[in-house]
Amino acid sequence: MYAIDVHNVTLAYQDRLALLQASCTIPTGSLCGIIGPNGAGKTTLLKSLVGLIQPITGSITIFGNTYNQVRKRVAYVPQRNQVDWDFPVTVFDVVMMGRYQHIGWFHWPSKDDKDVVYNALETMEMTSYANRPIAHLSGGQQQRVFLARALVQQADLYIMDEPFAGVDSATEDSMINLFRTLCNQGKTIVIVHHDLHTVSTYFNWTILINRAIISYGPTHTSYTQTYIDATYKRYMYISYAQKDL
Repeated sequence: MYAIDVHNVTLAYQDRLALLQASCTIPTGSLCGIIGPNGAGKTTLLKSLVGLIQPITGSITIFGNTYNQVRKRVAYVPQRNQVDWDFPVTVFDVVMMGRYQHIGWFHWPSKDDKDVVYNALETMEMTSYANRPIAHLSGGQQQRVFLARALVQQADLYIMDEPFAGVDSATEDSMINLFRTLCNQGKTIVIVHHDLHTVSTYFNWTILINRAIISYGPTHTSYTQTYIDATYKRYMYISYAQKDL
């Protein structure tokens, strides 16, 4: 069974066509990179996977079901700039939010829930920041906190929009090692990624996208220079066409 199956999906965002008749699959246990230029529809695709944007046409299944049927098995990490970081909560509070699907919004967290939170903070090397207001952290530290919040959901599918943005190289290395460990445990991880130089070493499954799916599959067959050129030359064409309007 595929972790994700996107079939003939057309998406629009803010009344603009974002993705046309897209079809792709992601096998369970994959570490998948979604690659493409700015404005290619990557974030819109991720939002459609977690039910934030509804397809105009086509269908999306997660582990063979709709997202609503398996939402407890899915953790979503949006782009950092989509979050109100001035909200007055501590690091611990933000990470604990990831447990609410398990414990319910009107129940107090148990000792086990708190232990899960502290274990995730330790994994992300953020334990010493547990009581610090989230607004007082650097961008990279905030990203670590969001990843900790995803970890405490103990999901089977992690969907992340640019998780490496704003982190240093050492943090990025530790994160990719963590993702590999999760995949070895049978988890599936889908990441929007921009550094073309690391795609081949980071991901075993790749989707190239630019308003349509250009290629998808095992990285060694889907991430070739031919497909990269097709993805980014299409971007140049679209950019010039829009500039001339």
